[in-house]
Amino acid sequence: MSSSDTEELATTPLPVGEPSASSVPSVPDTRRGRLWRGLTGSLAAGMVVLAAIVLVIAVICLFTGAPGPGSLMLIGHPVAAVLAMLAQRVADGRSGRVAGFAGLGVVVSVTAALSIFWWS
Repeated sequence: MSSSDTEELATTPLPVGEPSASSVPSVPDTRRGRLWRGLTGSLAAGMVVLAAIVLVIAVICLFTGAPGPGSLMLIGHPVAAVLAMLAQRVADGRSGRVAGFAGLGVVVSVTAALSIFWWS
């Protein structure tokens, strides 16, 4: 290799600076906050899975002619799942009271859906 080939292969170092604001987590990493967000995230994800199962059962019942879940259940489960996921997104992205109340919104929407559609 000649010296001109070596100059072409040389790398240029990238500037190193402060991390950008988007790479730094905005939520403090407290144990209580992680547990709360983990619990509410699990509830929200479970609600999404339950809504998908209800919709799949409705499609199966539609093709087999069996009586299936009613229209209120088919609308209510996805609505509760969307509300829970939106509230969980807020809880994951914020901290303090806002995150706590958003997590409470997840718990309320999941509890309401389960009590209205399953225990009544």
